[in-house]
Amino acid sequence: MDIALTNVHLDLGAGRRGTDMGPSALHVAGLVPALRKLGHTVESVNSIGSPSFETRVPGDPSMRFLPEVTAVVEALADCTEAAVGAGRFPLVLGGDHSIAIGTITGMVRAMRRKGQRLGVVWVDAHTDMNTPETSPSGNIHGMPVACLLGDGPASLTTKLLAGEPALRPEDVILVGIRDVDRREAETVRRKGVRAYTMSELDSRGTAVCLREAFAGLVERTDGIHLSFDLDGVDPAEAPGVGTPVPGGLSLRESHLLCEMAAQTGCLMGMEMVELNPTRDICNKTGELARWLIESALGRSIL
Repeated sequence: MDIALTNVHLDLGAGRRGTDMGPSALHVAGLVPALRKLGHTVESVNSIGSPSFETRVPGDPSMRFLPEVTAVVEALADCTEAAVGAGRFPLVLGGDHSIAIGTITGMVRAMRRKGQRLGVVWVDAHTDMNTPETSPSGNIHGMPVACLLGDGPASLTTKLLAGEPALRPEDVILVGIRDVDRREAETVRRKGVRAYTMSELDSRGTAVCLREAFAGLVERTDGIHLSFDLDGVDPAEAPGVGTPVPGGLSLRESHLLCEMAAQTGCLMGMEMVELNPTRDICNKTGELARWLIESALGRSIL
């Protein structure tokens, strides 16, 4: 597989500093050599940055740093569109989760030219379906799913895709959910997005739920993107995140999810986000993130 790797140094969409260093932690963990060992080529490596927090003011408190986040999203959308158009696998390293607006928009642009439809597995402790009207913090990393479904500021929705939403609600699967704002929960129900909460994974079995989720996307869409927020993993395994929530996916469940994504044969792109080295312990979360990417890109036990 020919991988187009993009480092996105952004923390302005989050409520805590540090995710802009996430890509560096993954490279310190040896990501590129590991991918090459699996037989992949990594010839395209790009980096997208943003101004320092200290040089900017947040602006509108309901959508903080919107111009700066928009600039990164636009650049990333162009980058991933070009990668998919050239037949490469876009692997995006974040950065806070607002970058997914750019990653997925770019992929959708390229696929729509071929009449194709993208499905997304969104691993996260949160549903990320707030809007500026419902968000208690104004942090854009809590809004990307809403934006991709067409709800949010115009610069992150209609202006990116000629007025059309990037995704259909039935083509988004949320996994690992356990922390949802009250008004946000109303949006999830209204939109009809399928959310596998940790309670459901526990009661029905993670493997059963994941098999169901991937099978549905394979049937409905022409390819799958895996958007993996490391706070979807339990903080005992992934302490280096900005918004840790107890009771998340175990180490084994996280690998199983990535392995099952690989086994579909339909994985077209992946991003790993919200790695915050300032909160990590000896790059433990960086190492985990590298292993999870390896699992999604074909590493197996036998």
